[in-house]
Amino acid sequence: MTTWIGETFASDAGWDHLETLVDIGNRMAGSDGERRAAERTRDALESVGARDARLESFDIQGWTRGSSAVHAGDTTQDSIALPRSPSGEVTGELVDLGYGLPEDFEREAIEGKVVMAASNVPDYYDRFIHRREKYYYAVEGGAAAFVFRNHVEGCLPPTGSVGTAEAPIGDVPAVGVSKEVGSRLSRRFEGAEVTVEVDADAGDATSHNVHADLGPDTEEAVLLTSHVDAHDIAEGAGDNGAGTAIVLEVAKALAAREAELDTRVHCLVYGAEEVGLVGSSHDAAERDHDAVKAIVNNDGVGRGRTLKFYTHGFDDLDDAAEAVADRFDHPAGTVPRLGPHSDHWPYVQWGVPGYHVMSETGDEGRGWGHTFADTLDKLEVRNLREQAILLTELVVDLADDDTEIDRREPEAIAAQLEEEDLAEGMKIIGDWPY
Repeated sequence: MTTWIGETFASDAGWDHLETLVDIGNRMAGSDGERRAAERTRDALESVGARDARLESFDIQGWTRGSSAVHAGDTTQDSIALPRSPSGEVTGELVDLGYGLPEDFEREAIEGKVVMAASNVPDYYDRFIHRREKYYYAVEGGAAAFVFRNHVEGCLPPTGSVGTAEAPIGDVPAVGVSKEVGSRLSRRFEGAEVTVEVDADAGDATSHNVHADLGPDTEEAVLLTSHVDAHDIAEGAGDNGAGTAIVLEVAKALAAREAELDTRVHCLVYGAEEVGLVGSSHDAAERDHDAVKAIVNNDGVGRGRTLKFYTHGFDDLDDAAEAVADRFDHPAGTVPRLGPHSDHWPYVQWGVPGYHVMSETGDEGRGWGHTFADTLDKLEVRNLREQAILLTELVVDLADDDTEIDRREPEAIAAQLEEEDLAEGMKIIGDWPY
């Protein structure tokens, strides 16, 4: 046991691959950069000892950023278009809805207006409200345009997709603005007419999932996953280059421990996560769910030192994560609540046991994620190595024949979504699967 730990803590494989990914540049879903990132991830998995490393292509709706602007008075305020926003130029009265909670949209008459909502929720609110949910509330209310205001300081407009996986929705342009620009718009121009302008192209494109295997050739598998795509405005280091680097580093350690694996470990690095979990949804639709023992999905790791496991009400997953943390005397947190916003979800929604593995940052929301500041300098190689050690041990435990992981009925997942007040938002954005 000691040898592989020492080798992992001294390994540069994950960090070197992280540098490779961020240096590619634009890894937007369906872009040439995303394809090159997938190819290099395939090659890297093969180089650390995984077998049958390969790419699987699938069709997506591509989206290419043009220009955007918010014209207010005699000023033009900095903004960026939100992926899948339709092109268009619209004018309407600016309404600042603050956090953009469901009740905020009910309180104001927004038809024909330009609606602005923040990227966070208040401390007292019991759930996170996703950007897409806020956008759909604006669309349903007849808004002319949607302005997504960052809550993080630093002149950082946020990005993130809106609309559906098939096509942009309606004719409602959507842009992100920084906290500072949002404050300026609210202070100077609320109640006045503003113009939102978006130029973007949508069309057919191709994305790729990366597959590779470790351990015995069993029908049942533990899925070790991440996503390789990133938003086009930054390096995508934390979201989600670090997750893919972790998959590679864990794969390298597992290759040295293959004799300990009772169950096949299938490495699966998805494309097109940032535009609606398209790669994982494609795989989940084709995969036999009964043959998936568990999913370890890495999205948000490496940004802080302490791991946080969303366990989605699977008590056995909660116990397994805590056992590994205790074994290494290393802090880690578990959260039993449901989290429907990453690549574990297309499986978990049907009762397949799955983790969403993140790291504690001490910040509210995405922090640097989905902004220009999601860059390599925000991460530390120490965190990557330490977390790879813990996750390697976790995957070995999950793959053990003696480890039993009870599944959940989809009806129980649906009921928990209702209890945690997540169902309404999922229904509004078209993500309710039941």
